[in-house]
Amino acid sequence: MQPQLLPISNPNPSSSSSSSSEIIPITSSASAGTMLFGSEDDMAAATRILISPTFEDEMKIETRPLISRTLSYTDTLSSTSGGSGSHQQQQRRRRTASETSLFSLSGGGRRHSFRQNMGRAASDTYLLTRLGCKLLRYLGVGYRWVTRFLSLGCYAFLLIPGFIQVGYYYFCSSQVQRGIVYGDQPRNRLDLYLPKNGDGPKPVVAFITGGAWIIGYKAWGSLLGQQLSERDIIVACIDYRNFPQGTMGDMIQDASRGISFICNNIAEYGGDPDRIYLMGQSAGAHIAACALVEQAIKEAGEGESTSWSVSQINAYFGLSGGYNLLNLVDHFHSRGLYRRIFESIMEGEEGLRRYSPEIKVQDPDIRNVVALLPPIILFHGTGDYSIPSDSSKSFAETLRKVGVKAESVLYEGKTHTDLFLQDPMRGGRDDMFEDLVAIIHDGDSEALAKDANAPPKKRLVPECMLKLAHSVSPF
Repeated sequence: MQPQLLPISNPNPSSSSSSSSEIIPITSSASAGTMLFGSEDDMAAATRILISPTFEDEMKIETRPLISRTLSYTDTLSSTSGGSGSHQQQQRRRRTASETSLFSLSGGGRRHSFRQNMGRAASDTYLLTRLGCKLLRYLGVGYRWVTRFLSLGCYAFLLIPGFIQVGYYYFCSSQVQRGIVYGDQPRNRLDLYLPKNGDGPKPVVAFITGGAWIIGYKAWGSLLGQQLSERDIIVACIDYRNFPQGTMGDMIQDASRGISFICNNIAEYGGDPDRIYLMGQSAGAHIAACALVEQAIKEAGEGESTSWSVSQINAYFGLSGGYNLLNLVDHFHSRGLYRRIFESIMEGEEGLRRYSPEIKVQDPDIRNVVALLPPIILFHGTGDYSIPSDSSKSFAETLRKVGVKAESVLYEGKTHTDLFLQDPMRGGRDDMFEDLVAIIHDGDSEALAKDANAPPKKRLVPECMLKLAHSVSPF
């Protein structure tokens, strides 16, 4: 499938460039979202617009809690000094006391009325729509962009029966605890998907969603969270700052803080701290892999303070991820994620090497680091044209060469979104999902027996609509 490039009007009228159009691609993510990029000729101007104070003010609005109360920050986070630190500590104590009393009064869980949840759903939708319109107003809109947007609209429309059902579960189910605060930075929140069966501690998957480092959002993992929780697995979907609100270093920091919160607090929610798994999809797979390698480097360092350990992670699952940015930068450029803006996300050209886990693990200076890494399993579809499956194959081979237990599991003909959206919505047996659950439940005979007798997954979207969505997908 050819790259999908969409021109829009020049957002910088004062630019000396003779071109009057910009290029916007729509590329793959875990959700039916879209991401926008400026053309290479005027990228500097477009980037200045994207990170303008007005836009950052708008992004600050997004960081306001969407629920009336939240959990306290984890004690493992460092606090600021002076009066500001004292004020934050007082706020944290008040949050803790309030949460403890409300949690006990509710019988161990937060229960909201249907009206409250729908109100928050409307609030979330309004916020995301306003931010999207704000970005479009800065960039401008062109005729060809509109045609590509219509293609995305058709794709989303065809999957809307599934989105409605998953959205209802996300906002209305008592098994979902949304917006738990894990840090003191914008968007440092996570969602928990809890099994109905509360007997005994459950295995836990810490999940980092994709979104091309620009449109990632914790709710993108709600379908995976729902289906894994039905197999008695707790899922924690970690939100993080996206570009331009943050760059790659900020995303890794947020992911690491979210993992730390899970490792140190998941027992309070019925999770088993000895059975924690880390997983990421697309850009989230890259962020999670970077966080894991960086944490191993910290642990191997002298006197480095850490709040969680890679030894607490039983295994890492990468779904449709990219792990060598030097090999992928030209591919992304050809698909519309232009090199200049990609380097801005990665904090400069040198960041392409610094934030490439495949390159990092080959550094002879950190031979002692790779020995700390857990088993790594990489899932990928051979029909993925957003991030080629060779990315996972190459990373797994490199890991094995340096002594890490790793394997790549390839699914013939599956695209970037098939494994994460269309197949789970199809119902019945999902090969990737069953492989994932089998690894998590390995050694637990009771759980494996339940899996063998589990009813087939419910179909969310008719097959004809899934096939049409596959054909019109802009991803």
